[in-house]
Amino acid sequence: MRATSSCCGSEPDNVNQPSPLFLDGDGHAVLMLHGLSSSPLELRFLARFLNAEGFTICAPLLSGYSAGSDEAAMEVWIEAAVREYDALAARFERVSICGLSIGAALALALAQRRPQAQSLVLLSLTLSYDGWAIPWYRFLLNWAYYTPMRKHWRYREQAPFGLRNEALRAKIARAMQRSDFSEVGPSTISLPALHEASRLASKVRTLVHDVRTDCLIVHAIDDETSSPRNARFVARHIGAAFLRTIWLDDSYHMITSDNEREIVARETALFLRESEAARSGDDNGKQVVSKALARRLRQLAALGKERA
Repeated sequence: MRATSSCCGSEPDNVNQPSPLFLDGDGHAVLMLHGLSSSPLELRFLARFLNAEGFTICAPLLSGYSAGSDEAAMEVWIEAAVREYDALAARFERVSICGLSIGAALALALAQRRPQAQSLVLLSLTLSYDGWAIPWYRFLLNWAYYTPMRKHWRYREQAPFGLRNEALRAKIARAMQRSDFSEVGPSTISLPALHEASRLASKVRTLVHDVRTDCLIVHAIDDETSSPRNARFVARHIGAAFLRTIWLDDSYHMITSDNEREIVARETALFLRESEAARSGDDNGKQVVSKALARRLRQLAALGKERA
């Protein structure tokens, strides 16, 4: 099995091969976990935005989970994520966790293992493939895993590829014909990977109430892969005292690339800084204000003047 590829160096230019992503910033690092059998490429816009807001960004490749690595059990995924978190915690004052799709389920499992995490961001959380575009035979795949099919059958991604934006959807369709993965995920996913994702989801459902980390949930109401029930389940059961849920109405599953990616990025940056300020208690009399928070404060001030 290929070893975990930790964050190092600068942003990769080659989009034809999966690569880790590291963007240096301040003392608040964000560990970003991409979707199943995919790469940090699908988090690139959000990563760049957060780094522009001052955050250090680490989006690694995980053994047995990321594109280009041999398949492994979900326990291996969690251990790889724990190692990445610990490496960041040894270098940075604060470490937050952000996950997309199955990566959000992995982020929850990691937050339960590392409760000292600053905050937790769950994007298009997937505990069940129950969106409107999921094929009717999806429930049969767990049975198929225990047959010879598991060595040969792969689920092929089809339109809308998690995208409401039609122009981007057409671009991704062409990219998936040329490569095994794209900026919105892999072109195919193996049966063993889907089976381990289901095992991870089952585990997360039993431990979510133990997670007390500040939590932001962002989900599209029209998510074609994982319905809003996924987000509602965690919102009802998570133990976080500081919880915010944001619903999007002009995106599908890949909210880091779709029509509302700017909203996702701004709200994520805002939440991370608010969590940071709340944890610090403003002990030094200095507020931590990000560019996103400053913009929000100006908007609220302008609205107040208009109403006055």
